[in-house]
Amino acid sequence: MSLKVDRGRTLARSQALQLLFQAEALGVSVDTVLAGDYLISKGPLSPYAEELARGCYANRMRIDAALQAVSQNWRLSRMPGADRNLLRLAVYEMRFSPEPIEDAVVINEAVEIAKAYGTDESASFVNGVLGRIARSERLPLFSEDVADDSSAAEGDQAADGAISSEAEL
Repeated sequence: MSLKVDRGRTLARSQALQLLFQAEALGVSVDTVLAGDYLISKGPLSPYAEELARGCYANRMRIDAALQAVSQNWRLSRMPGADRNLLRLAVYEMRFSPEPIEDAVVINEAVEIAKAYGTDESASFVNGVLGRIARSERLPLFSEDVADDSSAAEGDQAADGAISSEAEL
């Protein structure tokens, strides 16, 4: 793991990512992960990490809809798990966190964490997706009608024009 993700709030974000990843891999809630034997690369668990993981999980459906809307040619299920959960975490901080954090700070942190946990392409992918979220005044919505039509087609590409509307936060 990079030394850049080994301190302060960056460490808390890294811990939150690990909790979200475990919850998804086990098919359980973040609360269930926290109540049991969870693994984090460096501890103790930061209260900020716990807050991020719980908040992100609570808003996951809305966050996933926004990510699907801006992730052209990528379904969430086809993204690497670390990228998917890192994007969820960053969108939570950008649009749902009770503590306002500048989008640029969140994006830079997410890119650094992607370098530590993701693939060779993760950092640029995360940067691009979060840049689209940052440029939207409102969190985009994914059109279920378009999703239903595209799921019938084979392949990794989502339907063009999946962004159907934007919703108030």
